[in-house]
Amino acid sequence: MRTELCQFCLKSGILCPKCKKKVESGKVSQLDLKIGRILLSLEKMYPSLQDVYFHKSIESDGVLAIFVGRGDIPRILSHGGKIIKVLEEKTKRTVRVLEYKSDERKFLEDLFAPLDILTINHIWLPDGTIETRVILKGKGKKKYMKYIDALKEIAKESRGMILRVEFAA
Repeated sequence: MRTELCQFCLKSGILCPKCKKKVESGKVSQLDLKIGRILLSLEKMYPSLQDVYFHKSIESDGVLAIFVGRGDIPRILSHGGKIIKVLEEKTKRTVRVLEYKSDERKFLEDLFAPLDILTINHIWLPDGTIETRVILKGKGKKKYMKYIDALKEIAKESRGMILRVEFAA
């Protein structure tokens, strides 16, 4: 697995001056350290993780978003979702895997998966802010309603997007 931190620092738990500087500057958070160590420990059991680039993680209201490199989502979701299950057990949070620096539509599709997005619109408000309106298919609404606020917060924290989520009938 590749990450912002060096392998030695993740394995040992002792940060070199370069990695320590990244943590102190806020480029890498304590949550990133924790998730990076968990993913590194899973590498031997799941060799597909060796090619994954882990960028960062964000937590909001029981939902953990893990940002990985372009094309790395299938590698983490492989093995029948066992990697995700281990992450959910160790962090006690629902895990979402998102592509780092993907386009807006791909980001929203990954964020709200497995729900289907029908429409994405932009709403320009009089105060100059832009809201992104996402209309999701109504099927499965009850099951995912409890996560909607957390997903909105993750979008705001990671992309600066203000989301307005609606469900179609």
